[in-house]
Formats: sequence, structure tokens, C-alpha cells
Amino acid sequence: MSKLISRIAFVVTACVVTSLAMAGDTPQHQRHELMEGVGDAAKPVGKMLKGEKEFDAQVLMKSLNTFLDASNRLGDLFPPGSETGEKTRAAPAIWDDREGFNDAIAMLHKAASDAIAANPATLDEAKSAMGPVFHACKNCHDTYRLPED
Repeated sequence: MSKLISRIAFVVTACVVTSLAMAGDTPQHQRHELMEGVGDAAKPVGKMLKGEKEFDAQVLMKSLNTFLDASNRLGDLFPPGSETGEKTRAAPAIWDDREGFNDAIAMLHKAASDAIAANPATLDEAKSAMGPVFHACKNCHDTYRLPED
């Protein structure tokens, strides 16, 4: 009987580990992790723009590159069939208005590219460069992200 319990425990553990490993490969998980990275990149920039943290051009550029990377990857992370699951906050509008969603991603890409090209060296330059970037983020979130529960 104890061998049977051990085998059952082994099979259950193997299934749980496999499920957890596979969850990391889903589009929902990948886009969640990507957006967490964008949020982490936005925090120090927001603090700089509010005067809560000293301006640091290197941090700003690193954050801008994170935004640019996200804009390059986001479109592929919303395939049909990934509308639900894993507590996704992706709004149905992503699939209902794919052209608009792609335009929103392109807006982020352009804003991040333009900000990188501007290479802001002062807080005032950063404020000017970041306005369109944060506007692109807000625009996309307002239309294509569901509110938190």
C-alpha cells in the first residue's frame, strides 16, 4: 500500500511540476512578465520626472530600451486562443480591433524610438521625450487592458 501511495504522490508531483513549467511558456504568462518589466522600468523614470529621484540619463535610456523591446514583442504575445486564462487583463478589444491594437503598439514603438534618438541629457529633455511614451502606454491600457479586480 505504501508503494502505491508513493507512486501516486510521484505522479501527482510530476504533473504539478510539468504544469508549472508549461505555464511559463504561455502567451499570457510571457506578456505578463514583459509588462511587469515595463512597469519596473517606468517606476524610476516616473520618480525622476516628479523630482522624487535625481535625474539619471543611463537609467532613463535603459528604461526606454525596455519600452522599445516590449513594443517589438507585444504583438506576437496575443494570438487567438489567449483571450482568457492565467488571470489575463487583456481586453476583448485586442482581438475585436486588432488593427487598432497594432496601431497602439506602433505608437509606443515610435515614441520609444524617438525618445531614444533624442538621447535626453537633462530632466527637461527627459520630460519632453517621455510625454509621448507615457501617453502611448496610457492610451493602450485605457482601451486594451481590463481593470484590476
